[in-house]
Amino acid sequence: MNKFIFVLDDSKTVRASLEYTLSKGGYEVVAAVDGQDGLERLQELGNKGKKPAMIITDINMPRMDGITFIKEVKKNTALKFIPILVLTTESQEQKKMEGKNAGAAGWLVKPFKPEQLIAVVKKFVK
Repeated sequence: MNKFIFVLDDSKTVRASLEYTLSKGGYEVVAAVDGQDGLERLQELGNKGKKPAMIITDINMPRMDGITFIKEVKKNTALKFIPILVLTTESQEQKKMEGKNAGAAGWLVKPFKPEQLIAVVKKFVK
């Protein structure tokens, strides 16, 4: 099974940038537009026996924000050990702590450098 990374961002441009960077790094990418879409897509993938090696999520999204999404993923026993990286414009310590408490494994602030993103992903995805 290919190692794939699940990305959530409401910005089409950011999703395209993530897909480009990660695919160049050798990863398959599946994308969702917000937390609600993300949970639905993860359920569909799980029904097919697929589980991402890592999840990268934005914080500020419509319908369901990234913090709520992380909490929902961590409630699911099949998904709770998947590392989740937050990629957002938010840089306040309070938001970072909120993310960490929800279960995020790391935090990167946009805009990201492709080599930095790949380096972080490689730390979690062997």
